Amino acid sequence: MEKTIVAEGKTTNEAIENGLKELKVPRNRVEIKVLENEDKRSFFSILAPRVVKVEMTVKEKETRNEVKTTMPAKREIELKKDEQEKAKQNLEQFLKEFTLQLSEGTTYKIEPTTSHIKVEINNKDLGYLIGYRGENLYALQNVLSAIAGKGIENRVRVILDIEGYKAKREKTLEDLAEKVAKTVIRTRKPVKLEPMQAYERKIIHSKLQENPKIDTTSVGEEPHRRIVVSLKK
Repeated sequence: MEKTIVAEGKTTNEAIENGLKELKVPRNRVEIKVLENEDKRSFFSILAPRVVKVEMTVKEKETRNEVKTTMPAKREIELKKDEQEKAKQNLEQFLKEFTLQLSEGTTYKIEPTTSHIKVEINNKDLGYLIGYRGENLYALQNVLSAIAGKGIENRVRVILDIEGYKAKREKTLEDLAEKVAKTVIRTRKPVKLEPMQAYERKIIHSKLQENPKIDTTSVGEEPHRRIVVSLKK
């Protein structure tokens, strides 16, 4: 018989993590459904504390010896000119009002491309909108993607940056990659990094892929997937 629970957390990832701890099963053993808040929170309420609820059901037929499969690569969707313009209008309408709720002097910029819509929000006092390791930034990026795609058949991907955070984070991760590689070469022992977003793991992999002495692999299940840096055999 399938077991279903409802878990809570401040973010979707935290709610899932809490549910996995209660169920005592790995991520690939459960089906997850994010439940709608009954009070139908507005987009502006993402700045306030919230509780996210997820319904988690243990898959009945899968076993611990289940063979992991590789997900097929997502097909890159090319946005037509009219879709780019529509997505920009959707975002413009939202951001014009949204930025009025932020610190005085906040500005934004929208750049449509054939593959995604780039959005930049700038103000030195927006650290709270970025959050720990960009958690709030990525949550807002998902919200903006949903808003941009309203009335558009193709999926619209929004790439959000706030006050140049991603460029700074990329530099930090590249420096970390080099430091860890030197440690692995010196000690001849593998190093397991903390869990990261897929975007951040890609930076580490790319930085070390040309190092003739180093291998990098990703292990674990989302949202706890992390990189292991080791010596090449």
